[in-house]
Amino acid sequence: MSNIKVKNVTKRFNDKLVLNNIDFEIKKGDIFGLIGPNGAGKSTLINIITGLLKPSSGDIEIGGHSVLKEAVKAKEYIGLVPQELAIMETMSAYDNLEYFGAFYGLGGKLLKERIAEALEVTGLRERKKEKVKKFSGGMKRRLNLAIAIMHRPKILIMDEPTVGVDPQSRNCIFEFIKKVNRKNNTTVIYTSHYMEEVESLCNDIFILDLGKEIASGSKQEIKSMANIHGTVRFKVKDYNEEFIFMIKKLQGVKDGFIVDDTINLLIDENNFVLEDLLKLAADNDKKIISFNLEEASLEEVFLSLTGKKLRD
Repeated sequence: MSNIKVKNVTKRFNDKLVLNNIDFEIKKGDIFGLIGPNGAGKSTLINIITGLLKPSSGDIEIGGHSVLKEAVKAKEYIGLVPQELAIMETMSAYDNLEYFGAFYGLGGKLLKERIAEALEVTGLRERKKEKVKKFSGGMKRRLNLAIAIMHRPKILIMDEPTVGVDPQSRNCIFEFIKKVNRKNNTTVIYTSHYMEEVESLCNDIFILDLGKEIASGSKQEIKSMANIHGTVRFKVKDYNEEFIFMIKKLQGVKDGFIVDDTINLLIDENNFVLEDLLKLAADNDKKIISFNLEEASLEEVFLSLTGKKLRD
């Protein structure tokens, strides 16, 4: 069952095409990664999903409700953790939750119960009476998250939730996502510039670049689309650009780049022949001083598909 259907969404700002016929579905209970470099169109798409923007054409259904025709019902499904902090720094954490809880129509005993629950799952219970301006950046992020979940949304949208947070808060956010997904079957849309987070948390992924779909599906499906199944990492004494060029021409090598003097080759394991690499090195008097074969990371696949690093 689909919780969200993005149906041929296009968005223009004057003559600039920001989203070009975007079409996908998100299953109920999925943790869905929406990724792309800066300028890809992610924020615009999230703003359309949440009803802050209207598409130039197309529509989005949330829980079967059109964001264009039934905006109020569609929004009832959503909790948003925005990229920018939306909290009152001169108030306490508890008072923030009480204030924003009223916007969700919560009150009385139910509001108190939801505040207690939100503080507990975000690890802020012991700091609930402190002024938010005294909080660390990570604690402010967690409070932002607590505000978004008080009405127990069926869909939680998290836009760059770990930017500038400390490791403790990052781990708290990860554990929270897994818990609400598992316990409440909450659908999560997660955007991040940290591909290792997406790889660790998300089941299905949609890759945007310059407003267009680059790839979508499970992590393994996306790796298969790129015909990349592994990464060969090795160091060679006295390599040069000509040698790198020849390596990238070997059968089964899809792409190659250098990180910290280590040559990284993205390969199709079905066609790559290790002996070809060893022979090329020997024929060119290049000594391989270290070698390792690993599964390709999602970051490397993204680089191959877009020609960009996610944090460019």
